[in-house]
Amino acid sequence: MTDHRAIRHAFAGGLILAAGLASPAMAEPIEFYQVEGIAYDDSVPAPEDMIGWGVGERPVRHEQMVAYLTEIANGSDRISVETIGYTHERRPILFFVVTSPDNHARIDDIRASHLASLQPGAPAHDGPAILWLNYGVHGAESAGMDASMPTLYHLAAAQGPQIEAMLDNSVILITAIFNPDGHSRRVNHVETFGGDVARTDPAHEQHNLWTTARTNHYWFDLNRQWLLQTQPESQAWLEQWHEWKPQVSADFHEMGTESTFYFHPGEPLRRNPLIPERARDLTLGIAQHHIDFLDSEARLYTSEEGFDNFYVGKGSTYPQVNGSLGILFEIGAARGGLIEAERGLVSHGDNVRTHFRTSLTTIEGGIAGHDEIAAYQREFFANALAAAGRDRDRGFVFTADGDPARANMFVDLLNRHDIRVNQLARDVRSNGRTYRAGESYVVELNQPQYTMIRSMFDRVTTFEENIFYDVSGWTLPLAYDLEYAALGRDWSADLVGSETGPADLAQPAPPSSNYGYVLRWSDYNAPRGLYRLLDADIRVRVATEPATIATHHGATAFGPGAVFVPLVGQDSDRETIHQLVSAIAREDGVAVHAVMSGSTAGGSPDLGDGNAFRSVRRPEVLVLFDDGLASYDAGEVWHQLDHRMHVPVTLRRKDDLGGLDWSRYTHLVIVGGGNTDLSARSAERVGQWIREDGGVLVTMRQASRMAQSTFFNLEADEEDETDSETPDRRNYAEMGVDDAEHVIGGAIFDTDLDPSHPIGFGYGDRDLPVHRNTSFTLQRPEHDPFAVVAEYTETPLLSGYASQRRQDEIAGTPAIIAQRLGRGTVVMFADNPTFRATFRGTERAFMNAIFFGSLIDRPSGDYEEE
Repeated sequence: MTDHRAIRHAFAGGLILAAGLASPAMAEPIEFYQVEGIAYDDSVPAPEDMIGWGVGERPVRHEQMVAYLTEIANGSDRISVETIGYTHERRPILFFVVTSPDNHARIDDIRASHLASLQPGAPAHDGPAILWLNYGVHGAESAGMDASMPTLYHLAAAQGPQIEAMLDNSVILITAIFNPDGHSRRVNHVETFGGDVARTDPAHEQHNLWTTARTNHYWFDLNRQWLLQTQPESQAWLEQWHEWKPQVSADFHEMGTESTFYFHPGEPLRRNPLIPERARDLTLGIAQHHIDFLDSEARLYTSEEGFDNFYVGKGSTYPQVNGSLGILFEIGAARGGLIEAERGLVSHGDNVRTHFRTSLTTIEGGIAGHDEIAAYQREFFANALAAAGRDRDRGFVFTADGDPARANMFVDLLNRHDIRVNQLARDVRSNGRTYRAGESYVVELNQPQYTMIRSMFDRVTTFEENIFYDVSGWTLPLAYDLEYAALGRDWSADLVGSETGPADLAQPAPPSSNYGYVLRWSDYNAPRGLYRLLDADIRVRVATEPATIATHHGATAFGPGAVFVPLVGQDSDRETIHQLVSAIAREDGVAVHAVMSGSTAGGSPDLGDGNAFRSVRRPEVLVLFDDGLASYDAGEVWHQLDHRMHVPVTLRRKDDLGGLDWSRYTHLVIVGGGNTDLSARSAERVGQWIREDGGVLVTMRQASRMAQSTFFNLEADEEDETDSETPDRRNYAEMGVDDAEHVIGGAIFDTDLDPSHPIGFGYGDRDLPVHRNTSFTLQRPEHDPFAVVAEYTETPLLSGYASQRRQDEIAGTPAIIAQRLGRGTVVMFADNPTFRATFRGTERAFMNAIFFGSLIDRPSGDYEEE
C-alpha cells in the first residue's frame, strides 16, 4: 500500500520536484487547505500523493483529476461516483454523491421522499438537506475546477463530530467538472507558455487564455446552456439536477484579476420577476456564513453589486426559477497561476482555497437554514400551482408547421426542464389559426413547472431596469419559429391527449423507383440529407417554385427547395441510390418519396424543366475565426454545419488567408465581432473569388456591414453631427443606467420574409423571428428590389428589451440581404442566425445560403428610377 503520509511529508519538505516546464506558482500542500482544528485521515490520499504536486503549483489535467477524485470516491464509504455524460471530445463528466454511510444505505428513499414532498399536499421531507455544488463551467476559470479536489478530499478525510454531523444532515451533490474540454485547453495553454520561473507579468502570454479556454469544444459558453440545452455537457448535468431538485445550488467562477470576491444575492433590483423575494432573503442567510469566514481572514468581498439574477439560463439563476436557491461565486482570476494586480499578487492556490472554504460555508448555511429553505421550496411549487389556477390562460398549444423534427426538438427541450407535454387530442382554433391533432402539442399550465413554462413561453418587453448581464428576451417558441398560442377561452380538458416525449423520427424507406426520389426541404434535417447525396457524387436538382409531383403516395405538393434525385445521368446504380435515400429517411428522419413520373399536376413545372429544377453543387465551406471575430459566433456556425448537418468545415484565422487555394472553396463565412475588416490584400482576393469564381460569401452582424462597405461601396449611415444637440446635464451616479438605455443586449425581433426567394425556401409563412444584439442597420441595396430577403417589420420587438429609439431605427430595414456580385453572391445577415444553436428558424436561412446561394438570379429590369 502506498504510504501517503510519507509522500506528503516529503512533498512539504521540498524533496519531490514535479517534472515539466509549467511555471511554478505557489506550491500548496494539502495542509494549506485543511481546516484548522480538524483531524484528517492519513489513509485518504491528498492531491500531491497521486498527482505529484500540490493544488496551485501546476495545472492538473482532466485525466489526472478524474483519476484522483475517482480514487477518493472508491475508497470512501461517504462518496459514490458515476459518469453522467461525455463531452464532444469524449471526456467523462463525473457526478459525486456525498453523505454519511447510513444515508448512503437509503439514498434512493431519501431522494424519493424529498421529491414527493414537493407535490401538492404532501408532508414535509424530514431528511437531510439536498445541496448542489458545481465546478468548472468555464474552462479558463480554473479555481472553480480545482476546488473540487480539496472539497472532496475534506469530505472524505475529515474526522470528528463536526464532519459527522455535516454528512448526517446533508446530501451533497458535486459535478466535477462541468467543462472538461475547455479545462483541457486551459491546461495546454498554461503548460505551453510556462517556464522554470514563474512570470507574474499580466502581459505574459501564459495569462492570455480567457476566451479560448472559457468555452467547450465548439466554443459555446456552457453557462448559458442551463436553459437552451444544445450541448452534451449541459444535458448531462441538468438531468441529474432534476433527478434531485436540490434546495441550494452553488456555482463557482472566476472574474477579472483586479476584482476581489463576489457571492450572491446580487443586485437587488436586477431580479427576474418570476423569482420570489423570499429567495433573496434566504440567500442572505447563507451569505452570512461566507461573511463570517471571509471576515475572519480580513478578505475583501462584495455580495450585492455587479451581477444580476435575470437571464434564467445561467447556473445561478436557473435554480431560482425552479424552486432552489442559486448562489454565484466569483473570484479575481490568477490566470496562468500567479499574476500581479494592483491589489497584490494573486495566486491560484489561494483562489482555490477561497472557493473550497466557501463550498463548506455553503454546506453549513444550507444545513443551518434547512427547515426554512425546505419550506420555501415546497411553497414555491405550491404557489406555482396556485398561480396556474388563477391564470386566465390554461395552457399553450404549438406546432412546427410541417416540420416534425423541429417540433420534436422543442418537446425534448421541454421534457429536459421537467415540463409535461401532451399530444393535442383534437383540433383547436386560436388567434385565427387551426392547430391540428396529430401535428400539434399542448402544454398545460397546471403543473409544478408552471414558473418555468411561463419563463419559456412569455413575451416580456417592459422592464424595471434596462441593464442586463446577458440577453433580455428568450421566448423559446419564437426561437424555434413555432406557431403557438396561449389557450384561455379556447381551452377545454378534452384537448389534452396522451403524455409524450421526443419521438423516433426515423422514416420508412421509400419503395424502389424507376424514375427518382424527392425530399421535402421543410424538414429540419433536409440539408444533412442533401449533403449526403452531394458527397456521394449524386446529381440532384432543386425546385425553385412549388410543384405537385406524382409519388408513391399519389399527387404530392412540394414547396420551393424540394430536392429531386433523378435516376438518369447518375454514375451510381439504382440500388446504391435507393440505399442512400433509405439511409436519409432512416437516420436523418427526412421523408423520402419515390417519384412515379416526370409529369407534374396542377400547372406546376415538369421535373425536366431546367429553370424550375436547378442543379446545386457540394459546398466546400471556409469559416473564419479569431483576429477580432466573435469566437462564440464562429463556434455556433461550426457546430451547425459540422455537428448537426455533417457538413465538413475548414477553419482559418481571419488574418491568415495567404496561401489558400481559393478554387477549393465554394463558400466563405465571416461572423460578427469587434473587428471584421479584412486586410486590403485579403479583401481584394475575396472579391476576385466572388466575382470570377462564383464564390458565395455569407456574413453576419458587423461582418455584413463590412461586406456592404468593402464589396458594394455602401457606407453605414452616420448621424449628422450638425444636427446633434448638446445633451442635458445628468447626475454622474445615473451613468450606468443611462449608458445602457439604447443597448440591445439580446432581444427577439420580427421580420417579414420572402419565402419565394432561395434564402427563404422551406418556410411556411412570412413571419420569421430573429435574435438581435446589435443596434446598427444595413443599407438597402441600390438597383435591386429583390435583394432584401427579410426586413424588420414596422413594430419589430417581439420579446426582450430595446428602447423605442432603437425600435424606430431598425423598423423597415433589411434583416437579410442576398445580392449578386459578378458570378458570385453575397448573403448578409444583420443578426446571427445560428445564435447559441437555439434559433432553429433562422438556422434554415443560413443553411439555404450554404446550399442555394448560387441559385439566386440577377434582376435584368431597370429599377433605378423606382
